Amino acid sequence: MGAAAVRDGQRGDDDRGGLRAAFGGLTTRGRSFLAAGVAAAVCAYVLGQADLLRVGLLLAALPLICVLVLHRTRYRVAASRRLTPQRVEAGSEARVQLRMENVSKLPTGLLMLQDHVPYMLGPRPRFVLDRVEAGGRREVSYRVRSDLRGRFPLGPLQLRLNDPFGMCELTRSFSAYDTLTVIPRTEALPAVKLAGEAAGYGDGHQRSLALAGDDDVIPRTYRHGDDLRRVHWRSTARYGELMVRREEQPQRARCTVLLDTRQVAFQGTGPDSAFEWAVSGAASALVHMLERGYAVRLLTDTGSAVPGDGSDGFAGSAQDSAETAGLMMDTLAIVDHSQGAGLSRASDVLRGGNEGLLIAFLGDLDEEQAALAARMRGRTGAAVAFVLDSGTWLTGGAVGGAVEKRVRQLREAGWTALAVPPGARLADLWQQAAGARAESGADTYGGWS
Repeated sequence: MGAAAVRDGQRGDDDRGGLRAAFGGLTTRGRSFLAAGVAAAVCAYVLGQADLLRVGLLLAALPLICVLVLHRTRYRVAASRRLTPQRVEAGSEARVQLRMENVSKLPTGLLMLQDHVPYMLGPRPRFVLDRVEAGGRREVSYRVRSDLRGRFPLGPLQLRLNDPFGMCELTRSFSAYDTLTVIPRTEALPAVKLAGEAAGYGDGHQRSLALAGDDDVIPRTYRHGDDLRRVHWRSTARYGELMVRREEQPQRARCTVLLDTRQVAFQGTGPDSAFEWAVSGAASALVHMLERGYAVRLLTDTGSAVPGDGSDGFAGSAQDSAETAGLMMDTLAIVDHSQGAGLSRASDVLRGGNEGLLIAFLGDLDEEQAALAARMRGRTGAAVAFVLDSGTWLTGGAVGGAVEKRVRQLREAGWTALAVPPGARLADLWQQAAGARAESGADTYGGWS
């Protein structure tokens, strides 16, 4: 949060409005003194007691004087907030540091700070600061934690001013706030052997260029420092200037993580629900595949792809991995159920083929959607599916026969499919999927060997 300033007291209409607000800030003690003073003054007038009248005027004047003094206070206070880290996994803590600075030439009185925090992150933190000298600084900190993913605003910060007698209390609010992003929990996955390169990558790609002949070479203009052994003489003669062969730009192996978010496919809510397991599983798979050097994208049943900055939706280069991971994690932090009833939009995105490895986290599938998911396998190099039966996650029972039937249907179509029992660890299922793929003798096109 950038520095902001609060100044008590304005002029003109703002001054009158601030004075009304100051009177509205009378505490219970201040109101009691004012009421007692008025009552004593009335009784003194009725009874003709001058001494009682003096007491009543004193009682009534004290809170009024406190209001005026507090209202006319002219010191300025600046505040800043630092959030470390700004992106944190569910169940982990983040530290919020507040800095208050008195930028006026007068010392402050007693200050009470309160930061607005959503209830999911814990109780609202409150701090009491003693007198802050002119130009002085004070720093306080607190921690926040959430078991639920999402994006949570922190702020604005409220500053409460009190007079020494506790008769009046004024609240000033800063306008700036920060956002804490709570991403899904991720699980470290075993480093099972991956093929890594799809057909057309690496050495195979170099051989295909060699077999194609010089006619397929795309030359470029000579640049200072280029190796003269790379000069393409035929193109040089054609264009009348020195041309060289382009350096090969090897492509990265691709992986698409498909997350089923249909509301009809998941039952139950909360951090232990089947849907939250699927979101956490997708996050774990994304991070793992990025660490293995894959160009990864996140695809949902709505057809939206992340990062989606290229024509095919994949990240452009290995240097983009950190930024891509952050973007996809931010998306998973706020992903919610979709109102769609099918996977057709995701299937349309995969229609182009050459998608590399496909890892899907699927909810309840009826016969039609299972058949549609089975056809997706033909458009990718290899496909692994984790199928959840959300009903069993509510009851804690064994995986139902309907889910086993859908799993067999996917396996017959070439998927490496596994049913996910309640509370299962993705790392165990990941290892199991790798073993199942090896036993089936499946090809290694961008997938498990």
